[in-house]
Amino acid sequence: MLLAEGNLLTQALHSITNELSLEQEAAQGTKQGLPPEDRCQRGKVLSQHGGGPSLSAAHQEPLGAGGCRVSNMAQTEKKGGLLRKSSASKKPLKEKVVLMYDEIFTTEDPSKSNPRFWEELFLMKVNLEYLEGKLEALDGEELMKIKDNINCLFQHCIQALGEEHPIRVVNALQTLCALIRGVHQKNKSTSGFDIINMLVGFDKAELCMKNLMESLDSLLCAEGSESLKSLCLKLLLCLVTVTDNISQNTILEYVMINSIFEAILQILSSPLSRREHGYDAVVLLALLVNYRKYESVNPYIVKLSIVDDEATLNGMGLVIAQALSEYNRQYKDKEEEHQSGFFSALTNMVGSMFIADADEKISVQTNEAILLALYEAVHLNRNFITVLAQSHPEMGLMTTPASPIPTTPVTPLGTTPPSSDVISSAELPLDADVQTSNLLITFLKYSSIVMQDTKDEHRLHSGKLCLIILTCIAEDQYANAFLHDDNMNFRVNLHRMPMRHRKKAADKNLPCRPLVCAVLDLMVEFIVTHMMKEFPMDLYIRCIQIVHKLLCYQKKCRVRLHYTWRELWSALINLLKFLMSNETVLLAKHNIFTLALMVVNLFNMFITYGDTFLPTPSSYDELYYEIIRMHQNFDNLYSMVLRISTNAGQWKEPASKVTHALVNIRAIINHFNPKIESYAAVNHISQLSEDQVLEVVRSNYDTLTLKLQDGLDQYERYSEQHKEAAFFKELVRSISINVRKNLAFNTLSQELLLKEFSTIS
Repeated sequence: MLLAEGNLLTQALHSITNELSLEQEAAQGTKQGLPPEDRCQRGKVLSQHGGGPSLSAAHQEPLGAGGCRVSNMAQTEKKGGLLRKSSASKKPLKEKVVLMYDEIFTTEDPSKSNPRFWEELFLMKVNLEYLEGKLEALDGEELMKIKDNINCLFQHCIQALGEEHPIRVVNALQTLCALIRGVHQKNKSTSGFDIINMLVGFDKAELCMKNLMESLDSLLCAEGSESLKSLCLKLLLCLVTVTDNISQNTILEYVMINSIFEAILQILSSPLSRREHGYDAVVLLALLVNYRKYESVNPYIVKLSIVDDEATLNGMGLVIAQALSEYNRQYKDKEEEHQSGFFSALTNMVGSMFIADADEKISVQTNEAILLALYEAVHLNRNFITVLAQSHPEMGLMTTPASPIPTTPVTPLGTTPPSSDVISSAELPLDADVQTSNLLITFLKYSSIVMQDTKDEHRLHSGKLCLIILTCIAEDQYANAFLHDDNMNFRVNLHRMPMRHRKKAADKNLPCRPLVCAVLDLMVEFIVTHMMKEFPMDLYIRCIQIVHKLLCYQKKCRVRLHYTWRELWSALINLLKFLMSNETVLLAKHNIFTLALMVVNLFNMFITYGDTFLPTPSSYDELYYEIIRMHQNFDNLYSMVLRISTNAGQWKEPASKVTHALVNIRAIINHFNPKIESYAAVNHISQLSEDQVLEVVRSNYDTLTLKLQDGLDQYERYSEQHKEAAFFKELVRSISINVRKNLAFNTLSQELLLKEFSTIS
């Protein structure tokens, strides 16, 4: 028996090896103008409906793998399992594997007529299109009639995963994918249709799925073929994403029970495996973590939260950093291409009036799948926070590859892993004077790009997720420690939206500062650039909350940050001005008083505690100067909230809160304005300079009375389950759809796989 099987496999492998030479001969024949029949004579044995002897798999495999090369016209028929077009006198010829599929799709057990049926099947090159199409063509009732054969096929696929011969394993993995996708597609159109029963049968489901998961786990952890590992991950991604809502995918219960978590970690901790499979592994983990995360105990959440292995966490960080770096690189390439193109020439001729419209066209598809993985790591695992600040020498020290890097954009939310060479060329050109980069810097750059334009739904989701991640970081004590560390200075080149009233900052003039300065710059940039009718209220609230949490840390730890605070104060005052100018339009959609209260309380934070965290006494003086200089905006805000709070209506209570919060700001204005006017009158000065105003401020602090306000340095900590569950459910649904859409087994060419294993004796 073993000898027969060995001979069978050897013959099949021999046929596969000959396949490439047959292709070359067929191609040569085409060039010479030979008819298809003359080019199909060597090594061809065709199976035909209703006739011909039963042939061994070894002899028929070359046909199944495309041994008979037909004309280009007939190639279209090959997709359906046909080897040549039918004519009036001849029946269409089919691949051997297609004939075997046809036997499975009958009510008879195919192994009755051929005891070696299942052994032969997995030596045949899989025809994914035909198998899935066959399943799709059947209605629910027809499918139930062949349930036993489907169950049998599924079980034999699982058995084949334990084979020593990789060709059988490859074909079994691809067949499983076709079965899972095909049966799930049928489930969408048929009510009362149970996936598990159709695939494996209720009575054998637990054992079969246990065996399947154990086999996949073994293949992922083994030191064998990287192609097999890649196929295993593709199959798992296929299994996870067959439903839009992964929490409704009942098969995942078996993935929860029979965990592959350790296998994923092993991939991430190994440099070779991580380079080959890290992207798929990280996306798979992010999806598994989101399976019924609010309804039950998810073991992947529990295990991810306690991972403390440095190599594994750093590996995960490297994969995420690489994917985000690829996005940043693609955007930078498009930006440079755009600047050197037609619009650049046009704007040089007619000025900058078109610059905003032109730059809207610089667009690279976002990648929420990898961003979700970063969020889960930051949110669930406190140990991962250290990874954010870990320098990546391979990002900066690797030389630029000799071969050009493909510039094709990453498919939306896709599973196509970025080029392994991306990191080397992505980071350093953006920060020429910085020797190292880290995940946080890469993430901040990514955020600065996707947050520029929130009109697109994917970018809006990406922007929101970026702010949620920054919220988690701003709440973490250790993260704040390295964010504010004076010994960790970086030059972070954030992308800034082109605006007519400001010049583009020169990258080389950026100072080296603690990373928290880049976070604050990002928040200021968002505040300044998104004051529009389609007002992203939710993003603004998150943005102000992040600033507040950073200030709370600075106040608590007495960190005196050397930052251009005036830019923040100016942005906040302009935001209040925008809210007042668009009161009617905005109130129809939003509670603008919640945001106004948060902005006012940021000023109260500076007024009450600024002497403990502002860098110098003159910084505190400048705060008062800005409040006095822009007093008209605060006066107008007070008038507006007083008007609304004194009238009955839905905004009465939130408006009255803003009224009370303005007490100290109004006290400062009412105290210093008369003093400034008096100083000007005495000195016969019509318009005071900044220094003169500051002199008045410094000399009149003693007589200023302020009210102590409680709770300014307190905040509500981030909670996903209570406030963000709906957002994440929709986000994961979107990711699942796009991962499934972009998950192509054809990216792992069957010919390449078979060629890899054809050398095995």
